[in-house]
Formats: sequence, C-alpha cells, structure tokens
Amino acid sequence: MTRLTLILMWLLHLLPMPLLAACGRVFGRLLYRFGYHRRHVTLTNLGLCFPQLTTQEKSALAVRHFEAFGRSFLERGLLWWAPPARIRRLVKIAGLERLAELKDKPVILLVPHFVGLDMGWTRLALEQDMVSIYANQKNLLFNAALYRGRLRFGGSELFSRQEGTRKAIKAMKAGRPFYYLPDMDYGERDTIFVPFFGVPAATITGLSRLVRMTGAVVLPVVTRMTNEGDCGYVVEIGAPWVDYPGASIEADTRRMNAFVEAEILKMPEQYFWLHRRFKTRPPGEKRPY
Repeated sequence: MTRLTLILMWLLHLLPMPLLAACGRVFGRLLYRFGYHRRHVTLTNLGLCFPQLTTQEKSALAVRHFEAFGRSFLERGLLWWAPPARIRRLVKIAGLERLAELKDKPVILLVPHFVGLDMGWTRLALEQDMVSIYANQKNLLFNAALYRGRLRFGGSELFSRQEGTRKAIKAMKAGRPFYYLPDMDYGERDTIFVPFFGVPAATITGLSRLVRMTGAVVLPVVTRMTNEGDCGYVVEIGAPWVDYPGASIEADTRRMNAFVEAEILKMPEQYFWLHRRFKTRPPGEKRPY
C-alpha cells in the first residue's frame, strides 16, 4: 500500500499547482470522513482550545484543517521530485535577509507545527544548510522517503529524536541554523505544564535551555499555505526575539506558547490539530482523548 501511495504522489506532483491543491483538498475530506480516530482528536483539540465555537463551527474548522493537511500530504511529492526551480516558484520566502544578517551567529529557527513546515524546510535548504531533529515514522518505507526527501538539497543534517540534541547543537555552533519544532506533546521528559489556549499543556523547555546554553538568536519561522495561483506557500521569517531568554525557563516557555497561539489565530485551519497535544496531563487529571 505504501508503494502505491508513493507512486500516486509521484504522478500527482506532475500536475499544475491549482489542480494538485484541489486533489489534496478532496483527499483531506476523505480522511475526515473515514479517519474516525484523527477526526476525534482534532475535534477534541478544537473544543479545548476554542470552547466558544459551536458544534457546527468546530466541525467546519476541522474539515478545513483536514483539507489543508490533505494538500500538504500530497504536495510533499513536489519536495521529493520537483526540480529546484519549480520549488522556488511555488514556495516564496519573506524575510530571508534576517537570516543572512545572522550568518556568523548561532541561530534557532522556531518552527510551529503548521501543515507547511516541510515546505519551509526544503525551501530554506535551497538557500542555507541547516540542522534539525526528526521523529521516526512507524512505516519504515514512508520514513525512508521522508528522510531522503528532507535531505535532497544542500548539505543539511537530520538527527533522530533518540540521538538527543548534542549533535544538533554542535552543528548549530558551526553555523547551521537549527530548524526547531518544540510545540508538540513529547511526554513528561524535560517538560513543564504551561497554558496553551488556557489549557495546561506539557511543553518542552528546550528553546529556553538551548538559548541559555549557546547564546543563540531565535528567529520565528511560519510557513503559510496559500491559494494564490501557482504560489502554494510563503515562508515567513520573523524578526529576532528580543529580551530572550527572560527571567525564568517557565516564563520563556510560556512566551513560546503565546507566540504559537497568536500565529494559530491568523490561520487556525493550518495548525496540526491531528496531534494529541494534551495527551500528557497533570497528576490526577484525565486524558481528554
């Protein structure tokens, strides 16, 4: 089945962007209809984070999210097989000069889990060697395809979560920006509970600790999916964070979550709601899923 999926993705990447995007939205709607477990996780997350939404509004937002996820999944074939010129045309960058100005300093690119994050990685990899940490997928064939696709251009490096951050820190100190994705529930290790849309969420403190350890500059990076003709994505590199780190690791971690919340409100359908963000709970509190 995985081989057939990869063949289909290869065929679809040959389509014009508007048609490929339409196929992705249809695929997402099918996932919403038949993927009960992930639909339940998404609706639960939306209910916790946006309690003011009606049932109908929540369902409509969930459908839009699945459409965005379906697009991002099929459009990943562009990253794996499209020529660099087409990727540059389809994925624009705003604020690249901010990264260039810090070429002699350690840099952490703070990347929330929006559906376009792989597009952001590949587009930036065409301009700059980077380093990141990835989570192994259960499907070995798809995991291998992801790994090859993410390292297709330049001399970037990927290390598995099991290897820890030591190698990534070394690469960052050597001049490779660290494409860092710290906004998911990774369990109890190295986490504290800080609010995420008002709900206590187990959040890793790595961003604060890494900056305190290395003196790195934090640049926020958000990749936005668009419907603007042949431009499918825009990678937005924000201004360097000032007064960071702050008074405490807890305050720093809360600031990170507040930043992610603000970005989500700009495009709520594009955040990765399929993830069980609140699976780790404070002692005695029931899991919501």
